Amino acid sequence: MLIALAIPATREFTLQALSDAFFQVSVFVAATLLIYYYLIDRLPQLQLSYLRAKSGILEVGFASILGALPGCGGAIIVVTQFTKKQASFGSVVAVLTATMGDAAFLLLATRPLDGLLMMLIGVAVGIISGQIVNTFHNPNQFQPDEAGEYSEQPQCQPSALRFSRPIWKFTLVPSLIIASVIATNSDLSAFSHSVNTGITLFGSIMALFTVVVWALSSKGSSYRQVTSEEAPCTPPSKLTKVLMDTHFVTAWVVASFMLFEILVNLVGVDLTAWFSEYAYLAPLVAVAIGLLPGCGPQIVVMTLYIQGIIPFSAMAANAISNDGDALFPAIALAPKAALMATVYSTIPALLLGYGLYFYGI
Repeated sequence: MLIALAIPATREFTLQALSDAFFQVSVFVAATLLIYYYLIDRLPQLQLSYLRAKSGILEVGFASILGALPGCGGAIIVVTQFTKKQASFGSVVAVLTATMGDAAFLLLATRPLDGLLMMLIGVAVGIISGQIVNTFHNPNQFQPDEAGEYSEQPQCQPSALRFSRPIWKFTLVPSLIIASVIATNSDLSAFSHSVNTGITLFGSIMALFTVVVWALSSKGSSYRQVTSEEAPCTPPSKLTKVLMDTHFVTAWVVASFMLFEILVNLVGVDLTAWFSEYAYLAPLVAVAIGLLPGCGPQIVVMTLYIQGIIPFSAMAANAISNDGDALFPAIALAPKAALMATVYSTIPALLLGYGLYFYGI
C-alpha cells in the first residue's frame, strides 16, 4: 500500500480504495460488533447432550442456530462438545454448514436484509444436512478416542491496540455520521471540493492505520494467525475484541479493494464483465474458496458480492461451504470429522449455489 501511495500513477485510486474500505465497511462493522457484543455478553457453554437425549432434530437444529450466529464462537462450541462426546457428528456438519464466520458481520453491516436472509438459509440447510448425515452415519462416528479439551489461552492485549483504542473512541461517532451520509449516495463534493478531499484523506489514513495495527497485533507466522480474526490470546474487554475483529476485517477488505483497483486500472481486467461472461463458474470458485480454513478468504468473497461483482448465488455457495475459524480446533481435535464435515458441507453448497444460479439469482 505504501508503494502504491508513493507512485503517482496509483496514488489516486489507492487513496479512494482505502477511504471506501473505511467508510463503507470498517465503520459499520465496528458499530455492528459493538451492538452485538454488548447484547450477547457471553455465550454459555450449552450442553448439546441434553437436547440430543430429548430429540436428534432438536440437537441438530440448535447446532445450526449456534452456527448461524455471527463470528465463529457458536461453531467452536459445537466442535468442542463433539470432541467431548456430547454432540453427534450430524451436529458438527450442521454447525459448519450454517456458519459464515466473520463474513456475517460484514454482510449484516452493509446489507442487513441479505445478511438475515443468508442466516435463515444457513440454518435451514444446516438442519437438513445434519439430519441426513445422522440418518446414514452413526452419530458417534469420527469422534476421537479420548475426549479433547479446547481451552482458551491466558488473557492479554496486543500492545498495538493501546494506540488504537483512544483513536477509535474519538473518531467512531464522527466517522459513523460521515459513513451514513455516504451510504445515502449524497454527493459530498456539493459542499466543497476541499471537504470531499479532506474526507477521502481522513478515511484513507484511518484505513491505513487500522491495517498497520492489525499487522502489528499478530505474529503472522502461520496460516492460522494470518487468516483468523482471533488473537493469540483472549482479549480482556468487549471493545478490544471489537477493535481486533474490525482491524482483521478491514485488512482483508482493503486487500480485496486494492486487488480490484489494480486489476481494473493497471491490468485492464473487468471483473464484473468476466463474472458476467463466465457466471456459471462463480458458484464453483466460491465453494472452492470456502474450503480454505479461516475467515479471511471468505471476507474477500463477501466483499466482491457487496461490490456487485459476483451474484447472490456465489455468495450463498461460499457462505454454506466455508467453516470459518471453527475448522482450526476441529482439525486439531478431530481431524477425520473435520475432513468429512467439510466434504459434506460442500455438497449442499454446490446444490444451493447452482440452484440459485439457474433460478437467476
